Amino acid sequence: MSRIGLIDYGMGNRRSVQKALERVGAEVRVTHDHDELTACDGLVLPGVGAFPTAMRALGELRLVELVAEWGARGRPLLGVCLGMQLLFERSDELVPTAGLGLIAGTVTELGARGLRVPHIGWNEVSFERTSRLLAGLPAGGCPFYHVHSFAVRPRDADDVIGTTEYGERFATIVARGSVFGVQFHPEKSSAAGLHLLENFVASCRDAGAAAPWPGAAATA
Repeated sequence: MSRIGLIDYGMGNRRSVQKALERVGAEVRVTHDHDELTACDGLVLPGVGAFPTAMRALGELRLVELVAEWGARGRPLLGVCLGMQLLFERSDELVPTAGLGLIAGTVTELGARGLRVPHIGWNEVSFERTSRLLAGLPAGGCPFYHVHSFAVRPRDADDVIGTTEYGERFATIVARGSVFGVQFHPEKSSAAGLHLLENFVASCRDAGAAAPWPGAAATA
């Protein structure tokens, strides 16, 4: 069974994400404790709210360095909704704010072109590239449930795995190595969302049991 650390920094739909992960067979630890997180096989970074507030909360808990190092070491990490946006270098939301920098690119306002913002509801996601995150899902794409006002702008097109159309076409699934991000809420996206989470959990299991984290005790 994969041990998944659900990062608790006070923002995000933690309970529903936890239940969804447990439903697909994960052992979930909802925590901001450094030692507990670094003992896991994979991490999930949720998020609902404003980018600057989220980065400040992560910083106060000394989680910025932990998550950035986790991703840099090639260990499985999934950012969900705002958690996906935090993976990028910076965001223009409210005030320019630096992100985790695990994926090159920025976060800017969604170009909805007169459509209602935030973008709320089911929308078709087109799969642009193959990914272990999408294994077993319908070829070409399927709908997922979105709630957001900002969109990521990856610098490298190869990091874009899935796109969605809402006023503009934007990246809604990204991946760089073992770092994944989804703009939508898989925990609210019925069978397809659960299948995506199951694929992530499987990738954590395939990565093997987590080795002791260097210096974990010192950073806790």
